[in-house]
Amino acid sequence: MPRSSRNPGEPCSLPSDEVIYTTRPRRGNQRVRSNYRVAEEASPVITWFTYLACFLRTQAQQVLFNTCRCKQLCQKLMEKTGVLVLCAFGFWMFSMHLPSKMEVWQDDSINSPLQSLRMYQEKVRYHSGEIQDLRGSLNLLIAKLQQMEAMSDEQKLAQKIMKMIQGDYIEKPDFALKSIGASIDFEHTSPTYHHDKARSYWNWIRLWNYAQPPDVILEPNMTPGNCWAFAGDHGQVTIRLAQKVYLTNITLQHIPKTISLSGCLDTAPKDFVIYGMESTSKEEVFLGAFQFQPENTIQMFPLQNDPPRGFGAVKVKISSNWGNPRFTCLYRVRVHGSVTLPKEMSHLNP
Repeated sequence: MPRSSRNPGEPCSLPSDEVIYTTRPRRGNQRVRSNYRVAEEASPVITWFTYLACFLRTQAQQVLFNTCRCKQLCQKLMEKTGVLVLCAFGFWMFSMHLPSKMEVWQDDSINSPLQSLRMYQEKVRYHSGEIQDLRGSLNLLIAKLQQMEAMSDEQKLAQKIMKMIQGDYIEKPDFALKSIGASIDFEHTSPTYHHDKARSYWNWIRLWNYAQPPDVILEPNMTPGNCWAFAGDHGQVTIRLAQKVYLTNITLQHIPKTISLSGCLDTAPKDFVIYGMESTSKEEVFLGAFQFQPENTIQMFPLQNDPPRGFGAVKVKISSNWGNPRFTCLYRVRVHGSVTLPKEMSHLNP
């Protein structure tokens, strides 16, 4: 059907009377009149049909035009829907790989600085605790120093005397202790001095004797009167050691004058000689001669054990005291050395 140049929405225009009258050439007046009459009779019917045809054609054109527009709209909609589907699929694929990349980015740009910050905080806390501990120790030290400064000279002197009495500053093993197995060889020891004031009587019957035996010198008790006494100023005592010892030193100990009941130290030993003895034989080896000064309550003497030998017994032979003619008191004897050959003596051993 050929398209009309008119708009589809425009109503169909009827032909004018001039067109009707001038459609055909005039052949005669009679013919013209007849035609005019026919046209006049048929004009109402043609007019209605013409209007109907124009209306139908207009509606058909509008339907066709709307159908074309719907097709174009559907085509565009399909194209855009395809684009949207492709975009959604691409976004889904991108979101599948995005977390790993985000984790890498977080590890590199966030986690590393956070971990460094946490480690720094932990170090700060640790060092803060150390500083607190050091501060507490420093405060304790300052308090102790203040206490020491507050001590009087008498207290310091009393502490020194207690250390001297206890013998803490010797710091050498004592092989003449009774508690580790040392004992007295009574066969080669002077008899104990017996004084009447050291005895207990009941109706002229002697009950017991307060005199101490020789093995009291092997114990660390240094109270006044707890000593071994022998008659006169000459005497000896032989100490059996628990095992053979390479002797290096010997120590004699006496009570200080300040706690002596008599107020003097005339019963203290003065000159004495040390001998080393084998446990099986009675051979005596001279180890040195010394003099004890009672002003110093504890005195240690080096022995002349050259060449070095191990001895199982020690004899202390006293030849004088500090003025008492009746008896001599011996409070404690210590024997020092080692059970193995000392390194400083190894080069002297043949």
